[in-house]
Amino acid sequence: MKPRILLADDHRLITEAIKSLLEPDFTVLGSVADGRTLVAKALELRPDVILMDISMPLLNGLDAGRQLMAQLPNTKLIYLTMNHDQDIVAEALKIGATGFLIKSCDIAELLTGIRTVLKGKHYITPLVAGDRINPFFDIPLRGEKPMHITPRQREVLQLLAEGRSMKEVASVLDVSTRTVAFHKYRMMEDLNLKTNAELIQYAVRRHIV
Repeated sequence: MKPRILLADDHRLITEAIKSLLEPDFTVLGSVADGRTLVAKALELRPDVILMDISMPLLNGLDAGRQLMAQLPNTKLIYLTMNHDQDIVAEALKIGATGFLIKSCDIAELLTGIRTVLKGKHYITPLVAGDRINPFFDIPLRGEKPMHITPRQREVLQLLAEGRSMKEVASVLDVSTRTVAFHKYRMMEDLNLKTNAELIQYAVRRHIV
């Protein structure tokens, strides 16, 4: 039986191209365009491999990956992204990813990466591999203190930084607007941020959005 792969990227052209390249050797279960749909679909389909981007709407790839690894520990998680910052690679490995590739890679490297992780090994593209890449250490982003906000606060922060109103955020998360406001202002207090602009800048620096 061919290994089963689920794709996640908010650019349909990319997922369609990857699907056509992978289908001779793998069963592509489908593709999704945001992190929330990815989590739901992965829990439903339970693929062998999830090939996903980091920058996705509604729920970014790192936070989606955290949820997936907690619930699908046997699924192999591979990031395919334009982001080659070693801090991001280290964070991806820390949450449980076993592969990290850059979108500029060729099909041979993509296939090598997938086959390597299916054998139970890690595959990190040579374009980003370095001394700082270690899945066993908590490495904060350069110039930043480690993050002290909760997973729910991260979700609220991403949606707000994407330009959604508190009412829209409440609808996506199925909570009250009062709950959204509580999380927003608690974050601002804990992170010592004074304005909405500073909160959004924080989200960008931390690659939450």
